[in-house]
Amino acid sequence: MYEVFSENAKYDRMNQTDSRPPIPPPHIRIRQALPEDASAIFELVRELADYEHLPHPDASARQRLYRDLFSDTPRIFALIAEEDRTPIGYAIYLETYSSFLALPTLYLEDIFVLPQHRKKNVGIGLFAALVREAIARNCGRMEWVVLDWNETAIGFYKRLGARRMKEWQIFRLTREELLSLSGRLPSP
Repeated sequence: MYEVFSENAKYDRMNQTDSRPPIPPPHIRIRQALPEDASAIFELVRELADYEHLPHPDASARQRLYRDLFSDTPRIFALIAEEDRTPIGYAIYLETYSSFLALPTLYLEDIFVLPQHRKKNVGIGLFAALVREAIARNCGRMEWVVLDWNETAIGFYKRLGARRMKEWQIFRLTREELLSLSGRLPSP
C-alpha cells in the first residue's frame, strides 16, 4: 500500500485494492530541464546541499553543471517539477552500463523537492518520469544511493518496491585522491 497525501496535505491512504502509486495534482508539471532553468536548478541544488548538510556548489561547479547539462553532448540530464510554473523540485540522472545485463542503467544522482512542497506527490511524479525515461532508454535497471539517515527517502523507495542492495558497498576517490594516486600507479 502506498501512503498518499491529498492536495490539501491531510494524510490519506489509497484504496487498498488500488496498487497504483499516486499522481501529482494537475497544476504540478514534470518536464525536461532547459538552459533557461539553470538558475532554478542551481538554487534547488543549493537547497539540497542545505538539507544534506553539505557545502554549496561554488561558481566553477555551477559552470560545470551548466555545461554538463546543456552542451551539445550532455553528460547528465535533469527534470524539473513546477507548480504553477514555479520550480519546486528536480532530478538529475545519467546512464551507466551493466556488462552483465548488456543494457544501460539509469542512475539517479539527485531527486529533491522543496520541503514546503512535499506531500503533494511531486516526488512520485519525478520518480515516475524517471521510470518512464529508463524504459524509453531500454535500461535494464535503475539505481541510486540514499543517505542512511534519510528515513523519509528510504521509506519512499521501499513503498515503490525498490530494494536495498546489502551486498554492495560504495567506494570513492575524490579528485585530489585521483591526482595523488595517478602519480603512484604504473604507466600503461
